[in-house]
Amino acid sequence: MESPKHAGDVAVAVSQAYGVDTMFTLSGGHVFPLYDGAVHQNMRIVDVRHEQSAVFAAEATARLTRRPGLAVLTAGPGITNGVSGVATAHFNGSPVVVLGGRAPRSRWGSGALQEMDHPPLFEPITKLAFTGSGADSIGQDVEMAFRTALAPHRGPVFLDFYMDDLFSPSTGEYEAETLTPSPLEPDPEALAGIARLIAEAERPVVVLGSDVWMERAEETARDFVEEWRLPVIPNGQGRGILPAGHDLLVTRARGLAFGQADLVIVVGTPLDFRLGYGWFGGKDGAPLAKVVHIVGAPSQLATHTGLAGSAAADLSLVLWGLNAACATAGVDPKAYAAWTDTLSEKAAAAIAEDAPLLQSTADPIHPMRIYGELGRLLADDAVVIGDGGDFVSYAGKYVEPRRPGNWLDPGPYGCLGTGLGYAVAARLARPSSQVVLLLGDGAAGFSLMDVDTLVRHRLPVVMVCGNNGIWGLEKHPMQMLYGYDVAAELQPQCRYDQVVTALGGGGELVTSPEEIGPALRRAFDSGVPYMVNIATDPRIAYPRSTTGV
Repeated sequence: MESPKHAGDVAVAVSQAYGVDTMFTLSGGHVFPLYDGAVHQNMRIVDVRHEQSAVFAAEATARLTRRPGLAVLTAGPGITNGVSGVATAHFNGSPVVVLGGRAPRSRWGSGALQEMDHPPLFEPITKLAFTGSGADSIGQDVEMAFRTALAPHRGPVFLDFYMDDLFSPSTGEYEAETLTPSPLEPDPEALAGIARLIAEAERPVVVLGSDVWMERAEETARDFVEEWRLPVIPNGQGRGILPAGHDLLVTRARGLAFGQADLVIVVGTPLDFRLGYGWFGGKDGAPLAKVVHIVGAPSQLATHTGLAGSAAADLSLVLWGLNAACATAGVDPKAYAAWTDTLSEKAAAAIAEDAPLLQSTADPIHPMRIYGELGRLLADDAVVIGDGGDFVSYAGKYVEPRRPGNWLDPGPYGCLGTGLGYAVAARLARPSSQVVLLLGDGAAGFSLMDVDTLVRHRLPVVMVCGNNGIWGLEKHPMQMLYGYDVAAELQPQCRYDQVVTALGGGGELVTSPEEIGPALRRAFDSGVPYMVNIATDPRIAYPRSTTGV
């Protein structure tokens, strides 16, 4: 017998109006009406083994589909378990709506099970955190949550409901307006000023960040840099806007580019630790570079460093307008052609120099050999997910996406444990693509139980675990600072693959370099969640240039 309509039906209907087709959750009684509403309206429910994975899956859905993601968390610990996922969405600017349960209004203040005032926990890491005002207002409240999450600059919203409000009978149909946020128009004078800086530059560099993808500006960005022959270094989900092998893609000449540039135009990403906090130039006697920051909303403009120019508006409109402004300003790519050629040649040389280590026969296994083997098997539309420290840093350097929107990592918050939630979402969002999850062995410990989620929901994913038996990001720096290390050891060759097998997937341990390729091929051919657990040399540390401090 079908259950009667209630306020949960209204919340689900509004979510669907905003493009949501999947609810990520872990079962809890406080939110039963939301599940019932999903059943009534044929919304997919994906239940996970830890609430953090539900929020990470919702966040990855938003980043892959560029539509809002939805997580539903039960009261108390169900909601507190989701805090790291919400913080990650906050730092990534991901439009995620988290709907939570709450102890009944009729019992509030008397010590009901898991009674807690949740919104204050989320206020610093959301655009809005609030409690629904009543059963009759749930449609308006959910619509406000989605509208706020999508408005520039996007981000997460938390909304919880008193349990008895959710269970209340529906008072009728609610029609969501689903208004699209009006695009912010750029200031023509600001664009003209940036164009003049490009016209004066001898060594320009463009950084394309995640928001270029998230704001659907990837084609406009590519047209702009190709028209004016500007060398590009991508950041985050900006990877793939220029595909691997593009002559303007100079990621592997990053040190030279950032060290000697006289103008750096950063588009769609913060001037944070990943970009030296916005300080460029100054290498080998070069002066400091002028910096231009282009973002999707005024709130995202850097305030901690001086800017030579800036624009805060819809990124497609900015880049389209800047293209025209460059023509008016008389930008001539010949003025910096020698610089562009130098960076392109430097990048090509670095790629050529990688070959020996990408084919390394060293035993124990050098991590780069894994990426040499993996690179030969990845399809053009493969979605690659990184969750880890040193092992995933190698991926950021040696895995170059061929299409935009196919790379996921935790972003600037750097939260480990995103991987399994991201993998669940990626398999659902890209059902015909390869989905590859790269795990450090430390990161695997945070969320590996959600392989059970992959198995139960029949979501095949290839997992590659770089297993060096240590916390590499901590052990090597401690050794350098103190001459010893503590709390940095894991089990050598721990059988994470057997965990996957026990949960219903497949897997194997690889200990010699010649076994890597065949094991990866078996993983891709298996049709199940499959882990290739590769024992790597713990003595090898990724040669990073920043600690994030």
